[in-house]
Amino acid sequence: MKLNKQLSILVEEAPKHGISTQIMDQAIVPSLKRLAKRLTSLQYYIMQNAQGDLLITTLVHREKKGLKKTVIYAFLNPQDAQRFYENNPQFVAEAIPITHLLFQLFALSTVDSIIFMEEPQNLLTGTEITREEVRASILQQIQKLPTTYNA
Repeated sequence: MKLNKQLSILVEEAPKHGISTQIMDQAIVPSLKRLAKRLTSLQYYIMQNAQGDLLITTLVHREKKGLKKTVIYAFLNPQDAQRFYENNPQFVAEAIPITHLLFQLFALSTVDSIIFMEEPQNLLTGTEITREEVRASILQQIQKLPTTYNA
C-alpha cells in the first residue's frame, strides 16, 4: 500500500484513537511521513502470537546489565523474521504498513524502539527509530499548529 494511502487510513481512524482529525492530519501525519521516508520499505513483517500481540524483545547492555530497552524487530520479508526467531511455531510474521508501525510505536509506552532490518538476509544490522524520536517529532509539529488546536 502506498504511503499516502496508509496515512489517509490513519487520518480516517484518528477519532477511534481519541485523536482529532486535524491533529492527525496536520501534526502526526507529517511526522510519520518524514520518518517513513528514512526507511526502504512501505511495509515490514513483525512477529505476532495467535492473539495478534506483537513480539517484544528486551535487550540488555553487554557491560551494564542494568541498562535495558524493549524493542520490536521489523523485517523486509517473512522468511527473515522467521529465521531471526528460529522458526518458533508460536509466532507468525505479519505484514504491517510502515506508517501504522510508527504510529503504534508512538502509542506503545512499553516499547522503546523499532529496529528495522533493512537488508534481506542480514540479521545483524538495522535502522533504529525510537519512541522518543517519534514523540519529539510529533510534538514539534503540534507546536507549529495554531493555538486553537493546541488547547
